[in-house]
Amino acid sequence: MEEKVYRAHVLIIPYPSQGHINPTFQFAKRLAFKGIKSTLVLTNFVFQSIRPSQPSDPSLQFDTISDGYDNGGFANAESIQAYLQKMEAAGSKTLTELILKYRDSANPVDCIVYDPFLYWALDIAKDFGLVAAAFFTQICAVNFLYYLVHRGMLKLPISSTPVTVPGLPLLEAEDLPAYLAVEGQYPAYFEMVLKQFSNSDKVDFILVNTFYKLESEVVDSMSKFCPLLTIGPTIPSFYLDKRIQNDTDYNLNLFTFDKSTCFNWLNTKSEQSVVYVSFGSMACLSDKQMQELAWGLKQSAFHFLWVIRDSKETNKLPNGFVDEIGDKGLIVKWSSQLEVLSNKALGCFLTHAGWNSTLEGLSLAAPMVAMPLWTDQPTDAKFVEDIWKVGIRVRASEDGIVGREEIERCIREVMEGERGEQMKENAKKWRELAIEAVSEGGTSDKNIDEFISKFIN
Repeated sequence: MEEKVYRAHVLIIPYPSQGHINPTFQFAKRLAFKGIKSTLVLTNFVFQSIRPSQPSDPSLQFDTISDGYDNGGFANAESIQAYLQKMEAAGSKTLTELILKYRDSANPVDCIVYDPFLYWALDIAKDFGLVAAAFFTQICAVNFLYYLVHRGMLKLPISSTPVTVPGLPLLEAEDLPAYLAVEGQYPAYFEMVLKQFSNSDKVDFILVNTFYKLESEVVDSMSKFCPLLTIGPTIPSFYLDKRIQNDTDYNLNLFTFDKSTCFNWLNTKSEQSVVYVSFGSMACLSDKQMQELAWGLKQSAFHFLWVIRDSKETNKLPNGFVDEIGDKGLIVKWSSQLEVLSNKALGCFLTHAGWNSTLEGLSLAAPMVAMPLWTDQPTDAKFVEDIWKVGIRVRASEDGIVGREEIERCIREVMEGERGEQMKENAKKWRELAIEAVSEGGTSDKNIDEFISKFIN
């Protein structure tokens, strides 16, 4: 039998997508660093897709539950509603079995950390008398907005702007999360984000992947309603405090790529000369938007590295575009984003402003051009431009398309404008504060200790 050598045992259950798996696994590494046995619980399909090797740290391990779609995952579901319903049924059953399996081991489960999209995991934790924490992977400001809507304290539809919420800047319609800005536009996802709080009155902690100084006023406001702890940024220790040995990468990638092609090209470019363009793991641009973006990048005259993960998206590029740009640009299917953002050639980050990407940009002092598409991204972009002042947000025309001239203007503003120089200085400041937060005695480090103290044996 396994010998009990750990302070406690935590199961960590992410929603099964790349943007949720990465931060939760990094949090697992932080717990393991502090002597906690941490088991990252993946769906059967994700586990088989990634086939992760056992981490070198014996405190870290993987286990699995079922989402009801073991042979195809979300892609095999009839709809988002069907996926969530089947995952709740299959996930509840297999999570219960997992807890029972460990109950008879030397290291029974003491705590469950779950993605609140999987709110049902909280009920199971409490049925077993376990400590439970919801791990929110989005900006605290957006979580607070969803919480207020769920509680009926922010009424929908929003009839007038700006929206005033304690701790947040004044928000125009274009600054709101997509699910709130246009009522009924994304009904399944809207229900999903509100259900995150359906049973949160029973939770012991709400953990948010941010750091206190980044959103201090929002955190103070939301903390009046919830037992909230900031525990981020959850990116590999190598890029921040360097305390965790060999923590240089997220390690769990659903997408494959040839790193050498990317960095052989990037390393030939001069300092701060490259625009890095990436819209994350889920975004799809329209044909027209892809073409406007392509011409905007070309017209800017800067070198660019563009991640286009799907061949269907590549087919939206203008005819002959790849041949026309020559060595001026490189298009890849995926990249090691942290390595790109920390490369000396990086001049600015053109991003969809998803929270993981935004937090990585802030943590690595990368000035940004924010081009939000949906979900939390408009709110993230508002903070990037107006609160943290580390980037500029593009403005779309009446048809919702961001034109090539606007893209070129924003890139030039960040890369060579006077305002861009100030953005770069601000970005360096936020990087220093991010490092401070996760270093020994920093706010996030102390909050992780407070969280552990709740269930330590």
